[in-house]
Amino acid sequence: MRKLPQVTLAFWVMKIAATTLGETAGDLFAQTLKLGYFLTTVALFAVFVVTLVVQLRSRRYNPFLYWTVILSTSTAGTTLSDFMNRDGSAKYLANGASSLGWGPQGLGLGYPTGAAILISVLLLVFALWKASGMTFEIRDIVTFRGETLFWSAILVSNTLGTSMGDFLSDSSGLGYAGGAALVTGALLVLLVLMKVPAVPNVLLFWIAFVLTRPLGATAGDLLTKPAVKGGLDLGTAGSSAVLLAVLIGLTGHALLQERRSPARLSPEPPPPWTGGERDRVTERTG
Repeated sequence: MRKLPQVTLAFWVMKIAATTLGETAGDLFAQTLKLGYFLTTVALFAVFVVTLVVQLRSRRYNPFLYWTVILSTSTAGTTLSDFMNRDGSAKYLANGASSLGWGPQGLGLGYPTGAAILISVLLLVFALWKASGMTFEIRDIVTFRGETLFWSAILVSNTLGTSMGDFLSDSSGLGYAGGAALVTGALLVLLVLMKVPAVPNVLLFWIAFVLTRPLGATAGDLLTKPAVKGGLDLGTAGSSAVLLAVLIGLTGHALLQERRSPARLSPEPPPPWTGGERDRVTERTG
């Protein structure tokens, strides 16, 4: 049974909405509510583990389950990236606060160092994935091990995307709107490359998946940051509520489409050339 969604235009719209919400919600807990990066990361990572276990135990694709895990990786990735890259400096604290929550304020690695570490971890995940013999085509991922590798890559890529987005917004000089425009341009280039037969679509998918996260990060900062910093100053709470409503609406629509789908009512095994059967054989022989 299919466990993951079809990659369509609606998929990418929901991905951007989820990652933007992950940015605003992560900042809401860590900064607005002053829980701090450490406590928020621990709490959100626990939420991610719970939602992931439910997703892994499910027997078929459920849009609400899938996008809940995506959202949990996005919010956890936001605060984890902030914890890695930032510290207790006043420039990271809003409204004149002297500290954020209990525990260390951050490791202070900086965006370039944090991104380099996360890129290395992501490459390691893909190397392990390649060595396992599992398919990279998400429509053909039907085994427990394949899905575990998939979600590991999702968590690291969302954390990496946050670091990239914060670098573009805060350190590159482009600002929030400029950073979002740059990432949008890069995604349009990937769209053109889809027409080039020599470029594997699987590679383009994962590059796009990483890049949509900094797009969400810069868009989230644009919505929430003060006007003096180039933002729209809509606030983390209001922006998160609106984005959550949008994501729930899109997920509800996806659920209705899934229930109406003939493939959902009469599932057929994937043809052998898709890699789905190879995954099942590998899972049995392990």
